[in-house]
Amino acid sequence: MDKKLQRKVLTASLVGSSIEWFDFFLYASVASVIFNKHFFVTGDPAVSTMISYFGIAISFFIRPLGGVIFAHIGDRMGRKKTLVMTLTMMGVATVCIGLLPTYETAGIWAPVLLLLLRLVQGLGIGGEYGGSLLLATEYAPHDRRGFYGSFPQLGVPIGLVLGSLAFFIMTSILNDDQFTLYGWRIPFIMSGFLVAFGLWIRTGLEETPDYKAAVKNGSVPRIPLLYTFKHHWKEVIITCCAKFVETAPFYLFSTFIVGYGTKTLGFSFDTIMLIVLTTASITVFIIPLYGRLSDRMGRRKLYLAGSAGIILFAFPYFLLIDQRSVLLLFLATFIGLSVIWSPLAAVQGTLFSEAFSKEVRYTGVSLGYQVGAALAGGTAPLIAEYLTSHYHSTYPVAIYLVIAASISFIGVLTLNKQSSHV
Repeated sequence: MDKKLQRKVLTASLVGSSIEWFDFFLYASVASVIFNKHFFVTGDPAVSTMISYFGIAISFFIRPLGGVIFAHIGDRMGRKKTLVMTLTMMGVATVCIGLLPTYETAGIWAPVLLLLLRLVQGLGIGGEYGGSLLLATEYAPHDRRGFYGSFPQLGVPIGLVLGSLAFFIMTSILNDDQFTLYGWRIPFIMSGFLVAFGLWIRTGLEETPDYKAAVKNGSVPRIPLLYTFKHHWKEVIITCCAKFVETAPFYLFSTFIVGYGTKTLGFSFDTIMLIVLTTASITVFIIPLYGRLSDRMGRRKLYLAGSAGIILFAFPYFLLIDQRSVLLLFLATFIGLSVIWSPLAAVQGTLFSEAFSKEVRYTGVSLGYQVGAALAGGTAPLIAEYLTSHYHSTYPVAIYLVIAASISFIGVLTLNKQSSHV
């Protein structure tokens, strides 16, 4: 593959993924400061915040369905079609969230419409990851598959950076009343321009070589989902378990900390946004390095090392942030996201894609990734909020992290050191 095509593929994979995750994280950034007060209105602030976090969880619960729907299209009709469809869905839903009336104006319809739009976002992101991952890995040279596979995952910290930056700018130039009234809406609405740019890039791509080969050989199953469950059910379970350690810590380090840090620890919203923005920016440069390293030392070793790191860091993380020091909060976030989470993010996509044959790779990757994310990622802030409110301590949350990481560590140990499918 020539260098021009390489750049085009990586750009399309990265830009589209980044935009989708930017749209997805916008909700998470203000879930505990806007939506809990102006959409999910109850008499108890803790309950309102938990319901607001349920808006994160519900989008995760629907992601497996989105993965199945778009994986079927992707395995049967091609990766390109799904990538255009998922980006369009995400963009429309995000802009609509920015235009929604609040509870004070529309009553119960405000939270209902917000949750419905989160479902649409969940469907879109459910089909996005598998497509952007396969776009990168199925074009990749064999000895650089880890490096290429890290690029779609870069969309996660880049989306987080863009979301944090957008709200940091809004809170810097607007006072609290202005931000509450209309400032939070601006990033949601402006995302429509980013989506248009992403669609322009993606529509110029061709199908991947692996997909073309599968179609030419007539090896694409009529119902990819049934074929996957019949021949790859073990891989689906393993990848689902492996996902726990990557997704649960990420949403605690980047989302739960916003609400916990402002309400309990007394940090300002813009301070936490700046810390998340800074560490996520550093992470963007670290992930490709780990991806390249995985081409030399293997995916399993890095993933197992990252899993062990989460187990060891779970209690120290909460010990650091509970000191109410800006410096220690930054240190804890940096170690959690940039040092320990980065190798997990870098190799996860390639590790998962190598577990499935190319005929149903979209379906297999999407099932493992999205079901695992629904079980561990979408519920992580909700569970953490409940545990801290009920026990008045963060130690139960640390135990939760250790359990999630241990499940993944055991799951990855059962993966073959080398897949026979690549």
